[in-house]
Amino acid sequence: MSQNKLSLNQVTTGQMLGLMLLAYIFSFAIRMIWVYQFQDNPSFFWNDQLMINTNDGYFFASGTQKELMGLHVDNPRVFGMWDYGVIFFTTLFAKITPFSLETITLYMPAFISSLVVIPMILIARLYGQTLWGFFAALLGSIAWSYYNRTMIGYYDTDMFSAMAPMFILFFLMKSTIDFNLKSALYASIAIAVYPFLYDAGLSIVYAMGIMYALYMIFYHRDDSTTYLSLILVFVSLLPFPLVTPFEYIIKIVVLIGLYFVLNKTTLEQKTWMIIAGILFLAFLFFGHVFSLIFAKIAGYTSTGTQEEGLHFYSVAQTVREAGQIPFSTFANRISGSAVGVILSLAGYVVLVVRYKAFILALPLVGIGIFAMFGGLRFTVYAVPMAAMSVIYLFHVVTNYVTDKKSIYIVAMSVLTLGMVYPNITHIIGYKVPTVLNKTEVQDLVELDEVADAKDYTLTWWDYGYPIWYYSDTSTLIDGGKHNNDNFIISKIMQTSSPQLAVNLSRLAVETYVDSNYSIVTDTIFKNGEKDQVDPNLFLSELEDSNYVLPPKTRDIYLYLPYRMLNIFPTVSIFANLDLITGKPERKMSFFPTVAIKNANGILSFQNGIVFDAKKGEIILGKQRKDVKYFIATQNTKDGDIGLQSQLYHADGEYAIIYMKSYGKFVVMDTETFKSMYVQMFILGKYDKNLFELVVSSPYNRIYKLKK
Repeated sequence: MSQNKLSLNQVTTGQMLGLMLLAYIFSFAIRMIWVYQFQDNPSFFWNDQLMINTNDGYFFASGTQKELMGLHVDNPRVFGMWDYGVIFFTTLFAKITPFSLETITLYMPAFISSLVVIPMILIARLYGQTLWGFFAALLGSIAWSYYNRTMIGYYDTDMFSAMAPMFILFFLMKSTIDFNLKSALYASIAIAVYPFLYDAGLSIVYAMGIMYALYMIFYHRDDSTTYLSLILVFVSLLPFPLVTPFEYIIKIVVLIGLYFVLNKTTLEQKTWMIIAGILFLAFLFFGHVFSLIFAKIAGYTSTGTQEEGLHFYSVAQTVREAGQIPFSTFANRISGSAVGVILSLAGYVVLVVRYKAFILALPLVGIGIFAMFGGLRFTVYAVPMAAMSVIYLFHVVTNYVTDKKSIYIVAMSVLTLGMVYPNITHIIGYKVPTVLNKTEVQDLVELDEVADAKDYTLTWWDYGYPIWYYSDTSTLIDGGKHNNDNFIISKIMQTSSPQLAVNLSRLAVETYVDSNYSIVTDTIFKNGEKDQVDPNLFLSELEDSNYVLPPKTRDIYLYLPYRMLNIFPTVSIFANLDLITGKPERKMSFFPTVAIKNANGILSFQNGIVFDAKKGEIILGKQRKDVKYFIATQNTKDGDIGLQSQLYHADGEYAIIYMKSYGKFVVMDTETFKSMYVQMFILGKYDKNLFELVVSSPYNRIYKLKK
């Protein structure tokens, strides 16, 4: 009976390849839903192709531009094809295929990430149960979190995040079954290449290497092949102090050479044990294993401001990915439902009990569970194993009930569909827009036409990468560089002093370039040094028009987008801060909203605020506050902003702006009303002696500094 049941899952190599292809097509086809949904929206197209939907994608796309077109040579933050695997493959595809860069960056995430079906099916085949792997691949390739980070348009290294570790897991598990040193070699090569593909997951690979060592020593300590395999794995984990790409190439060559040496060298097992032990200690020491893992944990669980020197605000708690998540979100992200994730955990326990080698997947499962504390981004690692676990549970139950292949396939199809359904429902509703729309891109291209490659565009870090890609200018902060210099951009945006904004911009950019791209705030404030500067006094000096600035070496542009309206309170947090004490300077109020009711001159807003237009008062909870200004703005065809204003109370604490062209109201305190962002973007007012308006549209206003 057991033999018959086992044969239900035995398929030929040709059939296995067919199942892989079918699962791959399914994964790719499901991702095409997003393309179908937006294919008729012209505002999402540029160069006759849909644009990507993740900001970080423009970081890697800029690197590809550098390789293909020679752009961004003055931008110290743009890397090349030998620095990141995604840039390497994008450049390669652009050179050997007829597709445009826009098409490659759009579809590459789906093309690469769908390969996860291969190791999933191969792992199941190790145990003669290929159909289990096939059904698991259907779920794992499109499950909620994995889809979100690998959908078409999500051009990022995440396309390798879970796919590559599953290949590593397959080869590690294979080496525990066939005890063929060649399997350990393949695993080692995959480990060596992984940082090139997805350096953010290095701690995961470290954990898998350690788990493999513990497993092999605990279960196979008496076999000399164990220590030969560990030698290969530890060498692959050791960092080679070479400049890329030589680190990866040399490491692969060393591993292949070492494989042949180990195969032909005859030593006592004790000697191999000593060599493996020395390499393990070297890996722990030179790889900074524990410090790396703890740093990753601390980086996603820390809060607040720094403790030494000046007190800058930390970006960690403003990033949604870095916050704690409820169980329902955790469950949905990993399996699509709470029931699904519970069954997955139960299935994993059954897997480990039946096939102890699955303990090697514990780091992937564990990091997924850590997501409840560390944030959303960690759920993606657990998705493929969660899929294999729950489908295996179904496989065990179904295989126990019947030994008829037809009934087995029908039952597994229905059960798998039950797990797949909530994930596809999510995918259909997950209508993520492109990062920018066509008009916004046109604005940046217009900036590219007036700016030089050595120039800088100052704006919030969210928009840094797209600015590189479309305008070929550099930025001070960006999606991967949002350190203490967030303070500078935040201060420029919220200060009421145009002179301070200009002087700080010029000082920051010239200091950044002259100091070999160091952290500007730490440099100008001498942060943490004995002669640390009083930042409050220093900033007040920058308000003086006679302040002596460094010589001008390039032009600077100020990018003020409409997109920043809703996040302006978050942007302001970083500079509404006394750097000496770390405490907020004042209580800011900035509430973008829409009106939901107008009854006899009393406007009720969506956020609960009420404005009495007759008395010039707003009601905030139980408080009534006087309004100083009520201003209505209207965008004109020639790029100007028409204004109609009314003064209510000369000593009013609040101002209200009605942005007619957007159908939006903004309620703010009068100090925030004076900020550069409000004055220069919302109202279109600026000091013509200090700024020149070079690009104007409903979405962006871009100014050139005259100093």
